[in-house]
Amino acid sequence: MERESESAGGPTRRTYVKYGGALLGGGLLAGCANDGAGSEPTATDTPASSDPERDGTPTPTATAGDTSTETDAETATTAEGPYSVTMSPVGTVEFDAVPESVMVYSLIYADLAVAYGHGDAVNSLGFDAQTGGNTLDAYYERLDGVSFDRDDLAQLNTGSGNLTVDRELFYELDSDLHLVDPCLVASFEGWSHADVEDIRETVAPWFGNVYSRTHGQPPKGCRDRYEYYTLWEIAAKVAGVFRARQRYERLAEVHADLVDRIRSNLPPEGERPTVGSVIFMDGTFYPSKINTPGFANAHVRPLGATDAFATDDVTFETSYDYESLLDVDPDVLLHRYGINSYYDVAAIRETLADHSVGRQLTAVDAGAVYPSGHPVQGPLMNLFQLEMTAKQLYPEQFGEWPGYTHGDPYPEIPAEERLFDRQRVADILNGAL
Repeated sequence: MERESESAGGPTRRTYVKYGGALLGGGLLAGCANDGAGSEPTATDTPASSDPERDGTPTPTATAGDTSTETDAETATTAEGPYSVTMSPVGTVEFDAVPESVMVYSLIYADLAVAYGHGDAVNSLGFDAQTGGNTLDAYYERLDGVSFDRDDLAQLNTGSGNLTVDRELFYELDSDLHLVDPCLVASFEGWSHADVEDIRETVAPWFGNVYSRTHGQPPKGCRDRYEYYTLWEIAAKVAGVFRARQRYERLAEVHADLVDRIRSNLPPEGERPTVGSVIFMDGTFYPSKINTPGFANAHVRPLGATDAFATDDVTFETSYDYESLLDVDPDVLLHRYGINSYYDVAAIRETLADHSVGRQLTAVDAGAVYPSGHPVQGPLMNLFQLEMTAKQLYPEQFGEWPGYTHGDPYPEIPAEERLFDRQRVADILNGAL
């Protein structure tokens, strides 16, 4: 297709979103092309092992760990005029107006767009727009007036094994902003430094950080200046993009209240269960540690449970058969991607119970095999997933988990047993507060 180019001596085709940072000009992506090391696991997270985030209950008016200098306009909600937002690895991006069409690869950024009232700006998702949308729907069902229309979203990743995104999609979608980590894109098959730079110059800037998911190693050329953020630090920065600082602060208050409630009611460490986070496929368990850094663990780490795999060397390739998992024998098994996503955990529980060794597992015998959260979670997902995990691990303190049927919305929980106020969140999202 024909691509619009920069006119001689004039601005690029995008005049209201400008790139002003040091991402490529400073050589951050130099040498990054075709280096898949540290690529963000997609929603198919087939053996995804270490799902990490450093703990980070945010202070609502600050973004801890942010070393950038941000303009006063970034903290405003309704201010007019140019503003800028800074985030590693993209540097500073300058805006004349809030983007109206936004490319999204990772589910975290779709959830953020909805949280800030711009879900209709999202034009794509990375791997499986339908399944990712189903997961969001499962949570949004419990928030009055909140939804995400994903019927016409483009699916960016067209590969089966390797991460493959057609460059032409960037030109066809013609987005105002790519809410995507350029270091991730530079690691995709067939992409080069020049391709990433061309998209920035002729279509729109990049704004995203995904290696904070597990504090994984970015591709070569991105490592020296890459900074890791918590989920809620990323949420603060994206709030700057959408000029939604007040929404961020109010949601951060809900999150802080929820985490405080959980932590203040945890049982003594000696009474907490051992927990194994796994994906189960074809008779094989793929583990992930629960207390390591990264926003993938933002719904588990605050629970302070004992990691069943803490002493094991868990990598992306690590797997267990039935016998080796029985040697570990967690009190609780949490199965990732368990809410309206890729795995029917109730069916998996039956499979384990029907197996001669599987039925010997303590978690199986105790009925403690639970659907767990989506590791590429945004802030709204995080609230539900914290509540869910608290009930699964500590029913005496937080009430029984009511169970879940694959394909259904997040289960309805009586108002008196909820750990956060759904209506308060819905009011924030709907502009009622």
